[in-house]
Amino acid sequence: MRITEVVAKDLFGIFNHTISLNTEERITIIHGPNGFGKTILLQMLNGLFNGNYTEFRNIPFSRFGIQFEEGSRIWIDKISESNTRQKNSRDSLKSAIIISFWKGTERSEAFTLERINEDDIPLSIIEDMTGLERIGPRQWMSDDGETLSIDEVIDRFGHRLPFKFDEPSWWLEVKELTKIHLIETQRLLNVSSRRVTRNRFVHSKFPNVLWVPTVEEYSKELAETIQAKLAESAALSQSLDRTFPVRLVEQMGHSKLTEEQLRDKLDELEKKRSRLEEVGLQDKEQNMAFLPTPQIIENTEEILSVYVQDAEEKLNVFDKIADKIDLFKKIINERLLHKRITISRQEGFSILTMDDKPLPVAALSSGEQHELVLLYQLLFKVSPDSLILIDEPELSLHVAWQQQFLQDLQEITRLASFDVLIATHSPQIIHDRWDLTVELKGPETA
Repeated sequence: MRITEVVAKDLFGIFNHTISLNTEERITIIHGPNGFGKTILLQMLNGLFNGNYTEFRNIPFSRFGIQFEEGSRIWIDKISESNTRQKNSRDSLKSAIIISFWKGTERSEAFTLERINEDDIPLSIIEDMTGLERIGPRQWMSDDGETLSIDEVIDRFGHRLPFKFDEPSWWLEVKELTKIHLIETQRLLNVSSRRVTRNRFVHSKFPNVLWVPTVEEYSKELAETIQAKLAESAALSQSLDRTFPVRLVEQMGHSKLTEEQLRDKLDELEKKRSRLEEVGLQDKEQNMAFLPTPQIIENTEEILSVYVQDAEEKLNVFDKIADKIDLFKKIINERLLHKRITISRQEGFSILTMDDKPLPVAALSSGEQHELVLLYQLLFKVSPDSLILIDEPELSLHVAWQQQFLQDLQEITRLASFDVLIATHSPQIIHDRWDLTVELKGPETA
């Protein structure tokens, strides 16, 4: 379900925002002074469709609305304390929300999400959470050194707690059809799920929490993705090779490619193999070029026709990832100075200096790492037809890189087919595309 408009009423008790998304060019930019709710709007969108309902718990608002392309809409209404019954002082429904689905002027479905109550969460569950350390009977310290009450823990980490909301089937279907992906401002470090022996960052208060550069995680992830594609291609090759004799017999006496068509097809296959070598999806020694003789031998057209069909099917497995890697390399290599990026199935992406000496990806500048992480997420971690939320893409980027960002993003959206909603403070990000912007205004001009 494609989102076309986002509405917030009484945000922080002050602001009324309406954001109409640019569905034609697929990129919308929201801008405005600090404190007007740019980041909060992204977090509310992400929280709603990815099940992090604690985002709504302490944000003051009366209504949050989502309009879809086909005409339906979602309203999220916050229940005020005066409109709720009180079970006891520690179990107020003041932060419950009603989610309703509207078609036209009729509300067809609705349900209420009540707050997570601290009594419903065993303390042992919180103790096992990465990034938290218990420092008192009902106090915890986060990985950034902030002291939190258990209520504040639920606010911040409720989406990671094993608490199941009673969500109706119609809402689960809406969430499944509405794909949202948030790219947050903190994107250079990840809590690692791997065993890493270098470039580890250990918080003095959390020695068991392993933080690693995101670029390292993504490099390993890309290597695994390439290896998975190679395995898929190998399995397909094995299947096609096993059935080759049968299909060849079936081809005999039927329509076949002409000699000219065969030469064109074989030439196309060699070009495709060469491209796969360039983007790191195949090794050169694996791909022995098929060089046809000056004249194709009589009665071999059937054999070569089946061979060409099989070869095309085997290589088509790599089409989508090859396009993404090609664009990834192109953009990054245009940005890097005195170094270049290479791709391989063993290393994922690697950095080489101009004299071909390896440079650890974690040794890149923060701006270079931000560029790598952001582009990787957009190209390799996002599903088609999603709405991508990007908070402050300008972080650590040189002014010239900021001015180039929208042009790069347009290339990516054409390839990957998704919509983007950006929150930014940077006029350089907007550059000359003010036609894509929506300004968040204060109450006096709203």
